[in-house]
Amino acid sequence: MPTPVRRPARAAWLRRAPLLPALLFTVVVTQVPFLMTVFYSFQSWNLVRPGSRHFVWLRNYVDVFADSQFRGAMLRTVVLTVVCVLVSMLLGLGLALLLDRRFLGRSVVRTLLITPFLILPAAGALLWKTTMFDPTYGLVNFALGGDTDWLSEFPLASVMTQIVWQWTPFMMLLILAGLQAQSAEVVEAAQVDGAGGWRIFVSITLPQLSRYLQLAALLGAIYIVNSFDAIFLMTQGGPGTATTNLPYYIYQRAFEGFDIGQSSAMGVVVVILTLVVATFALRLMFRSFGVSGEAR
Repeated sequence: MPTPVRRPARAAWLRRAPLLPALLFTVVVTQVPFLMTVFYSFQSWNLVRPGSRHFVWLRNYVDVFADSQFRGAMLRTVVLTVVCVLVSMLLGLGLALLLDRRFLGRSVVRTLLITPFLILPAAGALLWKTTMFDPTYGLVNFALGGDTDWLSEFPLASVMTQIVWQWTPFMMLLILAGLQAQSAEVVEAAQVDGAGGWRIFVSITLPQLSRYLQLAALLGAIYIVNSFDAIFLMTQGGPGTATTNLPYYIYQRAFEGFDIGQSSAMGVVVVILTLVVATFALRLMFRSFGVSGEAR
């Protein structure tokens, strides 16, 4: 009876065959560069010293964790990611609750609120640097009536503001999808039973949104932890190292210090830490789902 077993397997392979070129392309453009990065991380290779390239094995990794600037960049990356994700998620929740209500011009307001997410990150960073935070002509100082140089006096907060502005619409869209998937019958039944708006929000809406909030936090953290455009274009990591996060510090070591070996080791460390955090977050998120993908 081997034939009935082979036919389903062959049919499954035939269904997957059109996807193989895309899978091969993905492996080539993602995994091959990462393997080369791992290979370079075991070498001492500085482009300003030709002929000095040789294997040092794990010494680059030891130097990475002994580097105080790397530890500082890691701490700033964690602070920037946590603050931006939490603030953008809270703002997105508030805007989603607003857009879930019916009012005149809701479609126009929704389009305007989505616009920041559609702007290129580099263009958004330049917009905030030149139009909003400029000490002489910036709109922030015009509105507040001061002359504060925001990028010099509050550099990290300024960068966080731009990132939150960029990612709040993304959070809003995910949470709004969860709100619109909420059963209207359940809410009406709670209202009939005498539950107020706050009680309905805490007991019905938030549990309904838990999976969407977890997904928004996970995706937001994965993207925001790799923030580079805003820091490069707004502060260049300064003043000093006040806004230097891990991606920008790796850029400095690789393209300004020409240290290929140690920058590769830093990149590998960052990828491993990101995978560990993402795996942990995914496990927490999937605990609310059954084996078949339905909520428990």
